[in-house]
Amino acid sequence: MSGKLKSIAVYCGHQFGTNPQFAREAATIGEFLGKNKIRVVFGGGNVGLMGTVATAALDAGGHVIGVSTNNVIEKQEPVHTGVDVRVVGGVNERKQKMFELSDAFIILPGGIGTLNELTDIMTMQQIGESKKPLFFLNTAGFWIPFARLFIHMHDCGFIESIHDYNIHGAATADDLIARILAY
Repeated sequence: MSGKLKSIAVYCGHQFGTNPQFAREAATIGEFLGKNKIRVVFGGGNVGLMGTVATAALDAGGHVIGVSTNNVIEKQEPVHTGVDVRVVGGVNERKQKMFELSDAFIILPGGIGTLNELTDIMTMQQIGESKKPLFFLNTAGFWIPFARLFIHMHDCGFIESIHDYNIHGAATADDLIARILAY
């Protein structure tokens, strides 16, 4: 394992989605991170794909940090047992804390929150505030519409170069793991 990546934030849905492959691949990623002693940083919930990643990492002997807010804990997501929980004041603090605790980011299928976290990381890369790698897992083609939008923004002149980003994509969990190991 590369000595550079000791801690990776995983952004993904607090739902399971409609395709069972989403959860299978999330579990594969969590197990890989746990077995390789790469600390997992995630949203803290014991629900959906995020709970799947955390459980698989813990079951594989990994260390997991959950970053959440009181509002999220009280209204939406029960905190995952067995993780080191960090409670912060709000969603922007949550994203900042997850960024600070991580050497890289993995993006799995998810909803608005996942998309928000993804675009924050990409914005930080674009303006030079981050060079941390971003790994996309494009399970069942989930991120293809986003990739098309990204190319469209470039073609319309709103993004200077699509190569300014430290992004590594893969179609399967095994392919993504290979990219992480090669990084």
